[in-house]
Amino acid sequence: MIHAYSESYLYDAKQNLSECFDYAISNCRFNADIFSKLFVQSGYADKFERGNPAIVSGISGIELAQEIIMYAYMNYKFPEKIFSEERSEVYWAGWALAEYQWATCRRFKDIFSRIPLSEIVTMYSVYHEMDIGHFIEDMNKKYMSVTQEIHLKTIRENRGISQVELAALSGVKLRSIQMYEQKVNDIDKAQARTLYKLSRVLGCSIEDLLENPEL
Repeated sequence: MIHAYSESYLYDAKQNLSECFDYAISNCRFNADIFSKLFVQSGYADKFERGNPAIVSGISGIELAQEIIMYAYMNYKFPEKIFSEERSEVYWAGWALAEYQWATCRRFKDIFSRIPLSEIVTMYSVYHEMDIGHFIEDMNKKYMSVTQEIHLKTIRENRGISQVELAALSGVKLRSIQMYEQKVNDIDKAQARTLYKLSRVLGCSIEDLLENPEL
């Protein structure tokens, strides 16, 4: 597997995500799952998982959290960071999640859709003293155990577009769309032009339509 960024950035990435989550959730009192949605919606999750140096190591985790929060709340008054010698459960969750995302190349939005951040935080008591490999292994089991709708169907329904409408607007055959959504045909093997037509109508990236973009 080809990782999105060099392992030399991984320590900084883990520290930044840990501080980001800890500050937003422990200090700013955001609900863990609400903040994880902001992380994804703001576009910073995408930059982080791609290893953007300005995000994974160029700013502090606190600054990252503030950027994410300001995406939704421009005039938010940030509290001072409360430092503690003890690492919180939330801090550990950020640390472990950053390594899991790097190791698997899965997108944060896909991880959170199957395993909410609040659930990852609760895993602290079992895994924080174990080798990280145990956490990654069991996270993979959790991830694979959740059956979800194909991305194409989820995005299409969120846009309020029927299969018939999507076919008419995109020029992709209705039967092809149905076969992708029923998982009879693998959308990851669709022609680039087909994916482009669908993404243009749905207002998303081609990567958003893929089930396994890292492959």
